[in-house]
Amino acid sequence: MPSSREVVFVVKRHIVLIGLPGAGKTAAGGTAAAALQTKFVDLDEMIEREQGLSVREIFSQRGERGFRELERDAASRVFGDEPAVVAPGGGWAAQAGAMEAARARCFIVYLRTDPGEAARRVGHGRTRPLLGGADPEGRMRELLVARERFYQQADATVQTDTRSVEDVAHEIAQLARSQAGW
Repeated sequence: MPSSREVVFVVKRHIVLIGLPGAGKTAAGGTAAAALQTKFVDLDEMIEREQGLSVREIFSQRGERGFRELERDAASRVFGDEPAVVAPGGGWAAQAGAMEAARARCFIVYLRTDPGEAARRVGHGRTRPLLGGADPEGRMRELLVARERFYQQADATVQTDTRSVEDVAHEIAQLARSQAGW
């Protein structure tokens, strides 16, 4: 039991990482969670595990709308649980009401990366249904145009280009400690 002089912080907010595919949400998120001594939840991995299908297979069978319903449900369950570092898919933030619904329990961080760098990091999008085709960089630019206004509603922005996973994770952890009550 803490003495009367010790301050005990109760963490009440999730750290949600948003941004383009390839921005570093999963890589930096896992490292930041370890630094914060909390769990890390990748919503795509959670959905794949629960459905027994890859994200690509879910898109193929149920379409983007069906996947987004699964994603919304998974996010709701995670946000109702103990605070964690959470990485939703790149399109989560652009879904109607997603950011607003999360804001009360979440500190949202936009991991900003150049579309060319994001395309380089993810390759040809074999596992990412919205990135297939001959021009992944062009498609990434289109996604950024469609989503950036949502990404910019985040509580903080961390630039990820030319930075190591550890450096980005360190900045996320610092933001969590200073602005999100960790």
